[in-house]
Amino acid sequence: MAKRNIVAMPGDGIGKIVFNEAIRVLDAVGFEANYIHADIGWEFWVKEGNPLPERTIKLLEEHKIGLFGAITSKPKDTAARELSPELQGKGYVYYSPIVALRQHFDLDICIRPCRTFKGNPLNFIRRSKDGGIEEPVVDAVIFRQNTEGLYSGVEWTNPPDEVRRALETHPKMARYKDVPSEDLAISTRIFTRPACRRIIREAFEYARKYGYRSVTICEKPNVIRETSGMMRNEAKNIAPDYPEIALKFTNIDAQMMWLTKNPEDYGVIVSGNMFGDIVSDGFAGLVGGLGFAYSANIGKEVAIFEPTHGSAPKYAELEPSIVNPIAMILSAAMMLDYIGEGEKAEKIRKAIARVVEAGEVRTYDMMRLPGGPDVIEKGAATTQEMTDAIIKAL
Repeated sequence: MAKRNIVAMPGDGIGKIVFNEAIRVLDAVGFEANYIHADIGWEFWVKEGNPLPERTIKLLEEHKIGLFGAITSKPKDTAARELSPELQGKGYVYYSPIVALRQHFDLDICIRPCRTFKGNPLNFIRRSKDGGIEEPVVDAVIFRQNTEGLYSGVEWTNPPDEVRRALETHPKMARYKDVPSEDLAISTRIFTRPACRRIIREAFEYARKYGYRSVTICEKPNVIRETSGMMRNEAKNIAPDYPEIALKFTNIDAQMMWLTKNPEDYGVIVSGNMFGDIVSDGFAGLVGGLGFAYSANIGKEVAIFEPTHGSAPKYAELEPSIVNPIAMILSAAMMLDYIGEGEKAEKIRKAIARVVEAGEVRTYDMMRLPGGPDVIEKGAATTQEMTDAIIKAL
């Protein structure tokens, strides 16, 4: 069988470190691929005024599968100041390359599993009825609509006159009629019916395939009536096709409270872009934090797999590296699932589970230590030692 071509995008900071560890595990499990390096991230913003060069887009158009590390993102004004001198003042505007990838390739389905590993000292615990301690098994999978909502990018500071006139046709804009346009900042939240239908159906299909008993729509339709209401109504229309799966509804604010009361009650959760980002980070905190948080960005032709942590530049220069590579390795396993290598993916997850449960090798975050060069002296494993343990467990 011909080797797979995988577009390799390590990115910035610790992304480059954990990416290499994931490749080591993929090699060890017997997955053979051609990893085609692609430029992305802060370096290319500074040098070229574009953190997502066209050459990278063309590689993904050709090969369809991407594995991504992490990128550095900074506010617009800060980004502009860090451009190379010859690019200053020429109209370049920084935009997150991962958001740009999602929108360019219509990677509208974001899947973020949040599952506990037995023995992880970072797992959520709570008081039991008899006053003891219990550790519920969390197995929630968040389906986040990835291309619309507040991340659609349709926003203005000092909106043009034609935009303002259009907005003022809505009666609720009356309260802002005396606010000068230069003092207005407007972000739009856009949902489309086809996108709602697609992610809801994909969520139900996933629940059916993997045996989840419920799909929960997590939105805010009592206040954000039109967009959240559309998601809710489309779920009601689709649910009868899956009679064995319960359809539930939660509001995002209440959900963030309940996930620390009864997280084991949730299976597949569907949200718009912003609420999906929030609720997936909330559940990730119950299963170990960003060192265990991974995701897939899936479109109709292209798919990109990534950990949800950032580039953590303050740790990128530490030698030896101390960061937890598990989220990146789980992202690589998720990629294997997608391309039909589920057996290899399951071997990787079982190897991670054995290492975590044994408790002999733990990175600094698993030991609840503040990050820094001294954590090795306190017994924390290096990034490479954690990978070595996982490979040994394979």
